[in-house]
Amino acid sequence: MTTPRTRWLATTAATALFVAGCGGGGETQEAADKPPGVTSQADIDKAMQTPTELTFWTWVPEIEKEVALFEKKYPAIDVKVVNAGQGEPQYTKLRTALKAGSGAPDVVQIEFQYIPTFTITNNLLDLRPYGAEALKDKFVDWTWSQVTGKNGEVWAIPQDSGPMGMLYRKDIFDKHGIQPPKTWDEFAVAARKLHAADPDVYITNLAGNQNGAWMGLLWQAGAKPFQMAAPDQISVSVNDEVSKKVAGYWGGLVKEGVVSTDTDFTDQWYQALNKGKYATWLTAAWGPVFLAGSAKDTSGKWRAAPLPQWAAGENKAGNWGGSTSAVIKSSKNPIAAAKFAEFLNTDPESTKMMAAEQFLFPPTKALLEDKAFVEEKPEFYGGQQVNKLFAGISDTVAMDFGWPPFLDQTVNDWDETVGKALADKTDPTPALDQWQQRITTYAESQGFKVSK
Repeated sequence: MTTPRTRWLATTAATALFVAGCGGGGETQEAADKPPGVTSQADIDKAMQTPTELTFWTWVPEIEKEVALFEKKYPAIDVKVVNAGQGEPQYTKLRTALKAGSGAPDVVQIEFQYIPTFTITNNLLDLRPYGAEALKDKFVDWTWSQVTGKNGEVWAIPQDSGPMGMLYRKDIFDKHGIQPPKTWDEFAVAARKLHAADPDVYITNLAGNQNGAWMGLLWQAGAKPFQMAAPDQISVSVNDEVSKKVAGYWGGLVKEGVVSTDTDFTDQWYQALNKGKYATWLTAAWGPVFLAGSAKDTSGKWRAAPLPQWAAGENKAGNWGGSTSAVIKSSKNPIAAAKFAEFLNTDPESTKMMAAEQFLFPPTKALLEDKAFVEEKPEFYGGQQVNKLFAGISDTVAMDFGWPPFLDQTVNDWDETVGKALADKTDPTPALDQWQQRITTYAESQGFKVSK
């Protein structure tokens, strides 16, 4: 899972030079575009019965329980679970191992947004030869689109997701006669009303250090900041009209002083949640469980609703978070590794365990329709079926949101432009132009042809 404390930042070194990344050990573009062959069932059966050791890098706590289910079904295969860190530490170690040509895992947990970073350098195995294409209908459409390439490649198997919604303090809303806003216009009106009535309360907090939430809000608004036209061509559009609409809206509320910009996931932020400083938290589907553990003093006071919409009657959401299981191309046991990634994220018992014990929000249709999951009524939310709400929200996330293959640099640049403007309570709209220019300059320096 992409936890909220992960900054979406791997290392300031960013990716290797584009030429090195796309070389792929001499693989031609024609060969890369050619659909791979299919591994026979006989070869799969043989591989799964051959004594094999796999190394799996993951940050999910106690995932050994799910791994044990796989090992029980395939006793010849031993999976070594390694926590190589989360976010920056893991990606840094992975790059180091890949560069050295040794020490890389067979299977690795990778967040949705980092898949292009590792496919551009030809480090992930296309899972189509091992039957991955047949898994498509098991997953919510947009999560599957996040793991597939332009030529149909399947680069990973979705593990969890983060469709965005709004958690709100029902007691604060009731006190001030506010209904959950259905549009962003209504949200702005409520923000002003609430803060005028109680200067110590803000309708929400938009952290200047949280690129993940910003990208989720852009996603909901219909922005398409990054689109790969070819391995060496990318369109960058982080300052288009849609992005400026989002920046202008939030920048205006911040400058008015009705939305705070506190750094999130700090002691101060946790205390503010417990004390009722924020009337809402615009978060993802992993947020409800996280909040229940972090703001215990407010149990029973929270409820959940979809994000407000840009136009009345719309039903759109963005995503913040989510991860996958990918197979590293250098694995000496690709069949076993591919089947492990498949089992972990599609086996009914394994996926239910991840949702119930590690609280990962599922991307599989079966679990999102499972009554035991969607009909849970947590006390923290007054008995509301929060999982059911977010399961419905997951169906409203757009499929065509893309990521750059140099995400690290992109996030660094956001921190120093848009994020800084929010933190400084200045207009973030001009900062979009700065962000656009920085990304463009960096991409071109890495050998990409950039369009807008």
